[in-house]
Amino acid sequence: MSDVPSDVPSDVQFDAPGERPTVTHGSGAVLRAAVASDVPELLRLVKELATYEKEPDAVEATEEMYRGILFPDQGEPTGFCEVAAVGDGLVAMAFWYVTFSTWSGRNGIWLEDFFVEPEHRRSGLGHAILSRLARICVLRGYRRLEWWVLDWNRGAIDFYESRGARGLDEWTHFRMDGVELDRLADSTALTR
Repeated sequence: MSDVPSDVPSDVQFDAPGERPTVTHGSGAVLRAAVASDVPELLRLVKELATYEKEPDAVEATEEMYRGILFPDQGEPTGFCEVAAVGDGLVAMAFWYVTFSTWSGRNGIWLEDFFVEPEHRRSGLGHAILSRLARICVLRGYRRLEWWVLDWNRGAIDFYESRGARGLDEWTHFRMDGVELDRLADSTALTR
């Protein structure tokens, strides 16, 4: 986007015109796009999220992996992250990437992980970060913002529904990984 929207306050700083501004939230947290020096804190927050989601040992990612996705030495990033910083630390993060809908013919954002530290919840940071992602969608002409929520996480479901999101109960989420993924990749079906 080459022009900053007219409704953006003049004191907002942008890392790219019209997108992902650095702003100070009413709570005192600074909302901004992640930078490479955030990677250790991002991994810490992801581990906190995994513990919250009752999977404390499930995180396999490393700082090197995050740097390769978010800040590659060559090529474009394939993942992005919005953060809320207080002092020298991060208190919230939202990892996302660009998707594509064959039906609409347009891109969207998939929110892969979204976490606000418990002591910073109900401060408006979650709303501000979600709003930030919605704004990126609108500015880029993306059609949708999507994510998964664990069925037992009633607090998150209520939070999202109160902002106008709706659950898509008619869809079943599938995943293939590990041995099953390897088996399918090695199948002879590809050579016939």
